[in-house]
Amino acid sequence: MLDYVVRNTCLHGETGLLDIAIQGGKIADIGASIASEAPSFDAGGNLLTGGFVESHLHLDKACILDRAKNESGTLQGAISAVAKAKSGFTEDDVYARGAKVIEKAITQGTNAIRTHVEIDPGIGLAGFRAIKRLKRDYAWAMDVEICVFPQEGLLNYPGTEELLREALDNGADLLGGCPYMDSDPVGQIERLFQMARDYDVDLDFHLDFDLDPTWRHLDEVARQTVAFGWQGRVMIGHVTKLSVLSKDQLTNTTALMRQAGVGLTVLPSTDLFLTGRNCEHSVPRGVAPAHSLAHAGVCCTIATNNVLNPFTPFGDCSLSRMANLYANVSQLSTTEELEMCFAMVADSPAKLLGRSTEIAIGGSATFIALPATSRAQVVSEISRPIWGMKDGRVTFEHPVPKLLRP
Repeated sequence: MLDYVVRNTCLHGETGLLDIAIQGGKIADIGASIASEAPSFDAGGNLLTGGFVESHLHLDKACILDRAKNESGTLQGAISAVAKAKSGFTEDDVYARGAKVIEKAITQGTNAIRTHVEIDPGIGLAGFRAIKRLKRDYAWAMDVEICVFPQEGLLNYPGTEELLREALDNGADLLGGCPYMDSDPVGQIERLFQMARDYDVDLDFHLDFDLDPTWRHLDEVARQTVAFGWQGRVMIGHVTKLSVLSKDQLTNTTALMRQAGVGLTVLPSTDLFLTGRNCEHSVPRGVAPAHSLAHAGVCCTIATNNVLNPFTPFGDCSLSRMANLYANVSQLSTTEELEMCFAMVADSPAKLLGRSTEIAIGGSATFIALPATSRAQVVSEISRPIWGMKDGRVTFEHPVPKLLRP
């Protein structure tokens, strides 16, 4: 006996409208006009997709504009403002702010998140404990992967490594890094790879967050990735230096990343807001050309990074909006290009988190409905999901607006 049938759906890569039969939280059948007396819902020809996946989000320091101001608008100004505010963070405070962001993300069609959590002697494990609670309490609608990292340095901040190890011992999923904040960036990179090997976890670095192409830490991350045999298990985020490389330099860097199995996450909103602050004219965009790297086979994702804090003083957790922003900045417009942008907020980050966005028989009944007929349309029109389901249970509804004609 089926539990539910979603009728008249539009699926990517399929022609005509199809029904999806659900049983026990799984997709039992897909076909035209499935015969069943089970409760049904008419999707009205809307596009069904596995949902958006957030590959880089800071839940622990979200929604703090009331207590942290970035007067300079620079990266260092944001780091300093958050460092001061962080001393007043409590577990319940982080939980409450993180819950607001998760709930926004759910209604925007996101059903999985990799969140980066700051660990150091100043905040201790309060933020980590709060995010663990959120992971448990919102599992009905959202899968949360916790990446613990040393925002304010590792080798220069005694006690940080011990806390990172304690977090990994108590359920953290992977390890992050921020070499440009350390007194010994190369030393931090090597130490993090050693810890990743100790715990058999993936790595995700904040990296090369400036516009000076004369030096970078990317090469050391790539070298250590190969040395430790961690190919396919390392992501680097921001990497705004990539936006100022010549064509030949970018080609060589792309080959380096592909050979080392290092992926890239671009964070358009934050990168646009913080970079180029010293320029009086011809302000650079500062957004790494992920589409170029993705064409060459590098795993690339687009993510939100921060919401309503000194790094990014805006945000509604919409990944269709973030994909559209990236498309605008990168001047992408063809169907193929827009579909690639969609993939970078869905398929690629899902694979990164060990998930699948494919809607197939036997798979999880986890998807969202979008008022569109193609992935390219979702990006071009910033389509907002109208409902979503996780493991066969509807998790949110956001009906399409109705005109009230006279």
